[in-house]
Amino acid sequence: MAGSMSQAAPGDADSDSEGDGPPPHHRHKWPILGICCISLFMVGLDTTIVNLALPSIQKDLDASSSGLQWTVDSYTVVLAGLLMLSGSMADRFGRRRTFQTGLLLFSLGSLLCGLATDTGSLIAFRMVQAMGGAMLNPVAVSIIANTFTDPKERARAIGLWGAVAGVSIALGPVVGGALVDSTGWQAVFWVNLPVAALALVLTALFVPESKAPRPRRLDPVGQLLVIVLFATLTYGIIEGPVRGWGSAQIVGCFTVAAIAAATLIRYELRRAEPLLDVRFFRSPSFSGAIASAVCGFAALAGFLFLNALYLQDVRDFSPLHTGLLTLPMAAMTLVSSPLAGRIVGARGPRIPMVIAGAGTAGCGLLLTQVGADTPIWYLVIAYVAFGIGFGMLDAPLTYSAVSGMPRSQAGVAAAVTSTGRQVGAALGVAVLGSVSTARVHGPFASGFPEASHLGWAIMAGCGLAIVTLGLLTTGPRARGPAAPSPEPTADRPTERVP
Repeated sequence: MAGSMSQAAPGDADSDSEGDGPPPHHRHKWPILGICCISLFMVGLDTTIVNLALPSIQKDLDASSSGLQWTVDSYTVVLAGLLMLSGSMADRFGRRRTFQTGLLLFSLGSLLCGLATDTGSLIAFRMVQAMGGAMLNPVAVSIIANTFTDPKERARAIGLWGAVAGVSIALGPVVGGALVDSTGWQAVFWVNLPVAALALVLTALFVPESKAPRPRRLDPVGQLLVIVLFATLTYGIIEGPVRGWGSAQIVGCFTVAAIAAATLIRYELRRAEPLLDVRFFRSPSFSGAIASAVCGFAALAGFLFLNALYLQDVRDFSPLHTGLLTLPMAAMTLVSSPLAGRIVGARGPRIPMVIAGAGTAGCGLLLTQVGADTPIWYLVIAYVAFGIGFGMLDAPLTYSAVSGMPRSQAGVAAAVTSTGRQVGAALGVAVLGSVSTARVHGPFASGFPEASHLGWAIMAGCGLAIVTLGLLTTGPRARGPAAPSPEPTADRPTERVP
């Protein structure tokens, strides 16, 4: 992706280049939001469907428990490792161009995943998918931040963005169940192809090119350290129960992860234009948003992973039946997501953040009592609590993270937030999956419910952490500058996202 001059999309005379004064008014801003939401819908649908297809993948490919975890985490680890790079590349080479490249790579990975004949190839193709996914949602958030410059309109746009996440979760279980039952698990990947094709066409028609006026230099050393950190940490957590927590290989993984983290912080602090600007974390609201993203998406990923195994392998429900049972959760997410956006616009992020944590914690506590014959009504109550909580989460996270950031660094700021989400998702599957599957003794169907109680308790702890962070980091006193602003000039005053 070579750089080029910013140019308007066909049919749009306005450019979104930020170096020429205030951002222009976008005649197509709502279609642009719709296009960005299509990418979120596709990625969200993929996440839900893949978890639902895990038992079928396990049977067809003879996958182990760790193999199933890697089917999910190979995607999230690569995604987390590349998100900040994609944000920098979008600001440098163009957001539309990066977004289109991501759509193409995601489509290629989806096609290859459906053709996989063993667990190893499926994991490899999921990594290709992740390379494309890294260029989608964070870049889309950057496009939204630079398109909607009015604070109230941006809050409304973010609320709609969160609602699309609810729609994807709502449709994912039902669509995925129907596809697995009727066609096979391969179809859950191939369903991405027509959605991506539509997004590509609409992007070419409506989304203007935009880039930062002074793009930062690439940081290959920082990028390598990020990948090493996430890969070794996740590998150690997933493989620890199998290879032994005290084995040289696992201890070595955690040691390398710790060294990579320390080196990354020290190295990035000394760079003028770092991949990960540690100064962002000087803002309590930004730090709280990232920590909440890790906790919230760890709970989501762990919930989806454990619940799919429980309903299909323990309760012997079909994929479609499983999807229908979790529909109340998705429906509540769909209802609460736009409501969260409205509350954020009117009252700020604290209220929805506290509700999000309370719903997550309540679901986790309820599921610590789950057994092989738990009544369906009890499960539905837990699912509703989680749906309300997760639906309330994304809007305050995005708003808190982007608020106060220079608009020229919106791509990187959004990428850091998305990285927090994916790190949480990877850790959720790794931690909750490992502590649950490793404690199963005897037949899986009879031993898994009790073994999963510790995983559900950890999920409840994630919810309590979100409540605490929401109370401590979202008030007026917590708001502060996330990073030094570029020096203002006579022709271009410093601009921040309100």
